[in-house]
Amino acid sequence: MRAFFPVLNVLGAMLAIFSVTFLPPIATSLIYQDNAASAFSYAMGICLIAGSISWLATRRFKAELKTRDGFLLVTLAWTLMSLIGSTPLMFVYEKMSFTDAFFESMSGLTTTGATVMADLDHAPPSINLWRHELNWLGGMGIIVLAIAILPLLGVGGMQLFRAETPGPMKDAKLTARISDTARALWLIYLALTIACALCLRLAGMNWFDAICHALACLSLGGFSTRDASVGAFNSPAIEAVLIIFMVIAALNFATHFVAWKSKSIKAYWNDVEAKGVVTLLTISCIGAGFYLWKVDYYPSLWTALRHATFNLVSVATDCGFVSVDFDKWPVFVPLWMLFLSCILASSGSTGGGIKMIRTLILSSQGSRELTRLLHPAVVNPVIIGGAIVPNRVVFAVLGFIFLYFMSIVTLTFLLMFGGLDFISAFSAVIACINNAGPGLNVVGPAQNYGPLTDFETWVLSFTMLLGRLEVFSLLILFTPGFWRK
Repeated sequence: MRAFFPVLNVLGAMLAIFSVTFLPPIATSLIYQDNAASAFSYAMGICLIAGSISWLATRRFKAELKTRDGFLLVTLAWTLMSLIGSTPLMFVYEKMSFTDAFFESMSGLTTTGATVMADLDHAPPSINLWRHELNWLGGMGIIVLAIAILPLLGVGGMQLFRAETPGPMKDAKLTARISDTARALWLIYLALTIACALCLRLAGMNWFDAICHALACLSLGGFSTRDASVGAFNSPAIEAVLIIFMVIAALNFATHFVAWKSKSIKAYWNDVEAKGVVTLLTISCIGAGFYLWKVDYYPSLWTALRHATFNLVSVATDCGFVSVDFDKWPVFVPLWMLFLSCILASSGSTGGGIKMIRTLILSSQGSRELTRLLHPAVVNPVIIGGAIVPNRVVFAVLGFIFLYFMSIVTLTFLLMFGGLDFISAFSAVIACINNAGPGLNVVGPAQNYGPLTDFETWVLSFTMLLGRLEVFSLLILFTPGFWRK
């Protein structure tokens, strides 16, 4: 047990720091007088006391974390912060069960955007802000945020960065120190969020809605202050702003950093993932728009392109905003959108799923195997963006893809075992493991996850965490070798 005391020490410090995040909703509650300030104050106290006790009790065990410790800390951090994040919801909504409150909080921190809450239009402003703040904090990862602070406490952060940061290129450094990298990425993240809020305000939203939707947009979290999501505003200008920033958020933030540092957009042209994301999105939006117009679902091509583009970009980038009930569209388009949610987002972005870099590596590996069937002796390495990808990375990607799809199959059968129909179960698992939000049928864009049973809700809570931690970081805890000394 003592071997894990250093993890508990760091976790305690993180929880104590996390307590500060309750201040914005407390201030919002006092401004709007929505009678929720006490709920957030109690939750803040619980978080601060629990974190401080854990940190003080294990202070003498503080040490440099091992790689194994990083995986454990990441999982515990997401779980406990989701647990604490659920407490204000239960204090404010006395009839909300612990299961639903935890699901809502986990959905926020994992940037899934799936909700069990109804009547969001009349929810206390502080609750809506808290939900969107959870989105924003989870967007780049609470762990990466903590990396900028933990060095001040004498604890290194590289192990945590490798455990939480997505993509096979996670060892590439942008700056000499990991804390400087974390600060740089968060400054860019903050600047883009502010820019998005300003643009949404200019497009017609009020300040509160603009701030909340900007927090959810840059994190690709998908929460909204309205039951009808973005469709409640019925504004092409607002949709256009969100499309632009959703695409930005789906690109690698390391690329944004390089572009900002070099004062040049060439960084995006040199990023093979960025070109893949933009190309696939453009083709898919035009194709979906023409298809919906051609089958006479919409009377005009412009209307078809407008709704197809916004909803496809939202689901494909794993954001989850909705402007229309796309569950009523011909099934080809919604299923294509869910497929894109699996593969489109870049590594190092706030999106989920397999990630574009793994998709490109897997495609190149498939092409290499076809070539070897014809020319067994040929030397044909996997090359992405002009660089040779080591075989160990290719094998890691193949292992990830296998576990990813086996997880989808297993979790879908679990939901069907609980009584959910196949389309609802499959789309819910796809939406949650990719952190995309809405699914189809029972969990479609015009519905929410409220009608699900407690068993189904817990399965999907696990699915969201599994997807956010990119499968390996969570499943490794269930291997016997992880717990051996």
